[in-house]
Amino acid sequence: MYTPAHFAETRPEELARIIRSHPLGTLVTHGAQGLDANHLPFELDPDAGAHGMLTAHVARANPVWQNCPGECPVMVIFRGAESYVSPNWYPSKHETHRQVPTWNYEVVHAHGMLTIRDDERFVRGVVGRLTRRHEAGEPRPWKMSDSSAEFIDSMLRNIVGIEIAITSLEGKRKLSQNKDERDRLGAAEALQAREQTELAQRMRAP
Repeated sequence: MYTPAHFAETRPEELARIIRSHPLGTLVTHGAQGLDANHLPFELDPDAGAHGMLTAHVARANPVWQNCPGECPVMVIFRGAESYVSPNWYPSKHETHRQVPTWNYEVVHAHGMLTIRDDERFVRGVVGRLTRRHEAGEPRPWKMSDSSAEFIDSMLRNIVGIEIAITSLEGKRKLSQNKDERDRLGAAEALQAREQTELAQRMRAP
């Protein structure tokens, strides 16, 4: 990933924030059939290993898990807040007319080694953690015990767990850090007015 120094993000807490705030990652693999990409919700354990651990599950019918008989090198892309930025949002544009359109965004590339975990206990744990996290904001959070044990068991048999030991993290936060403060804040105000609240907040304090 091309990352100019002023856009590079190396702080572990910021990289973890982006992953946790936008957990639907793009798992990129390269096998005998070439490149493949699968979009999966991941759980991050930042304290496991040197750089953390990602866990998820895939449908048993998905060949991605069969294409990795042992450990396989993979990359997972987590795309955070993002939006088009118009030059009209920069105050200086109206004075000098020396601004052009761009796109601001946050992204993390997690590189690591994928291991297949085709065992019921692991898969049940992954599903349980994902469920607790993403149901937490509901008035009456759904839990696996809401359904019969037989039904849940049959669903779990149709999925396979995956575990990715992270070997390195690349982060990029392109938030107009290369612009004058008034232009950066002007773009943030325009994004806020368009209900792009998350990106606007990040641009105010990049």
